[in-house]
Amino acid sequence: MEKAKIAFIINPKSGTNSKAELPDLIRKTINQEKFDITIVKTEYAGHGRALARQFVEQHYDYVIACGGDGTMNEVASELTETETCFGIVPYGSGNGLARHLSISMEPQKALRQINKQIVRRIDYGMANDKKFFCTCGTGFDAHVSHKFAIQGKRGFWTYFKTICSEFMKYKPYVYTLKSSTFKITQQAFLVTFANASQYGNNAFIAPQASTSDGLIDVCVLKPFSVFAILPLTFQLFRKEIDKSKYISTIQTPEVTLVRTEPGEFHIDGDPLMMEAEIHVRVVHDALKVIVGRPFNIEQLLRSRLIYARRRIKRDAKRLLHE
Repeated sequence: MEKAKIAFIINPKSGTNSKAELPDLIRKTINQEKFDITIVKTEYAGHGRALARQFVEQHYDYVIACGGDGTMNEVASELTETETCFGIVPYGSGNGLARHLSISMEPQKALRQINKQIVRRIDYGMANDKKFFCTCGTGFDAHVSHKFAIQGKRGFWTYFKTICSEFMKYKPYVYTLKSSTFKITQQAFLVTFANASQYGNNAFIAPQASTSDGLIDVCVLKPFSVFAILPLTFQLFRKEIDKSKYISTIQTPEVTLVRTEPGEFHIDGDPLMMEAEIHVRVVHDALKVIVGRPFNIEQLLRSRLIYARRRIKRDAKRLLHE
């Protein structure tokens, strides 16, 4: 039986843990009767994207990102709409997509999950010309991403300290969200577009989000007082923030965000500046990915039914307008 070709792209700089022993761990853990292994390290920003593209052109069966959400985004972006399967060995600060897909946070266990080759297709999102796989958005979370990026240290506690130091200084903005079925203008503390359920670190901004339903969960968090911080934090980490009176969630295949001027944004936690108008849409079933455990068939059927109903309704409206 011919071995599957698998490449591991390691980002030595992501997260807080050393990856010096990771190549040896890969060789020791990955089943070499199943896989022909290639291991490479990134050398500069964007290198993961170039390496992933190279492995697709060489017809690799699997390409695994070993790093944080930024590395994940770079590698996965080159694997969409291909037959090359994506995988993650999480080493980042948040690891939002890996957690959503039930991938272990322990490298050796994540490698053993790769051996099992449990594969399914998932959606990804587009924000103008940028791909995202977990979340993107603007407002306070984007502002914190920009501040966190210039900190000397990484990790959860640095992120937490950045949140605390910036909260009292931050001023909410007014945004307009519009699609073919709705238009909302709202002052918001943040606006998050979620393909997956969480930012990372088990902070669930969109508890009902699915990576297989053909929909983006648009989460609008309204301004709130300092007294609401603790209850909101508990709800965020207990997967209950959608029950808060301060948050509204709309599920839609596409939406356009309009603000008064270009500004801060984040894509899978990485900060960047983006235009005043940002069109966000989902691309359905476009990435093959190794997951941590078999997908619940009832959840899969429900997701497919939701997507089919939305598509029928959208097509019907289009026909009526024509």
